[in-house]
Amino acid sequence: MKRKLKIIATVILLAAVACRSVRAEYHDFYIMRRSGGKRPVLDSNLSYIPEHGGIYIGADEPVIYLTFDAGYENGNVEKIVDTLDRYGIKGTFFVLENIIRRNTDLIVKMAEHGHTVANHSARHKNMTNMTADECEMELLRLSSLYKELTGKTMSNYFRPPEGKCSKNLLDNVSALGYKTVFWSFAYADWDNMKQPDPEKAIKLILDNTHNGMIILLHPTSRTNAEILDRLIREWASRGYRFGTLDMIK
Repeated sequence: MKRKLKIIATVILLAAVACRSVRAEYHDFYIMRRSGGKRPVLDSNLSYIPEHGGIYIGADEPVIYLTFDAGYENGNVEKIVDTLDRYGIKGTFFVLENIIRRNTDLIVKMAEHGHTVANHSARHKNMTNMTADECEMELLRLSSLYKELTGKTMSNYFRPPEGKCSKNLLDNVSALGYKTVFWSFAYADWDNMKQPDPEKAIKLILDNTHNGMIILLHPTSRTNAEILDRLIREWASRGYRFGTLDMIK
C-alpha cells in the first residue's frame, strides 16, 4: 500500500510540474527587421501566430497601418490624433483602462473621428497564462468600461500587453471573437525620459518601411508627436497609402 501511495504521489507531482511547465511557456513578440523595403521575418518560435488567429503584417502592397498603444495622455496623444485627422488618416488606438477613465473626452474624439479604439487589456498584465475565464474578465472589464463611459462598442481587435504571447492566449481571445494584432515594425519610443532623436527616428522608420507595414507607435512619445506629420508626407511621396485593420484578411 505504501509503495502504491508513493507511486501515486510521484505521478501527481510529475503532472503538476508538467502543468507548470506548459503554463509558463510564452514568448516575447519579435520580428527581424530588413531594410531596403524588404518585409521583416517573424521569429521561428512565433510561427504559430497566424494559425491561432493573430496578424502582424498586411498584404504585400504599398499600404501602411498606423497603430498606437495608449495607456495614458501626456499631451502628445491628442497631438497624434490631430495630425491623423489633418490628413484624413484613420489609426487604431489600443487603449487601457486608465486613459478611458481619465481622458474620456479624448477617447470619444478618437471614435467620433473614425479611428478604431481597440482592447489592450484593462491593466496591462501578462495574460499568456490566464485561463479562458480570466481572459474574458480582463477584456470585458475594459470593453464594458468603454461602453459605460462613451456609449460606444469597442472593436474586436486586441494587442497583448508588452507583446507577450502564447498559443493559449491567442486561442482564448479568438474564442471570445477577438483578432490579436502584433506589428511588423516598432522601435524604442516608450521611455519618456529617453526619447529618440527625431532625425534618427525618422531615418530608422523610413529605412524599415515595407509593404503591409503594421507600425506600432506609442502616442505618448514626444518624438512621435513631432515627426508624424513629416513621416506621413514622406510615406505618401513614396507611394504608400494608409489602411485600416479591417482591410487585412
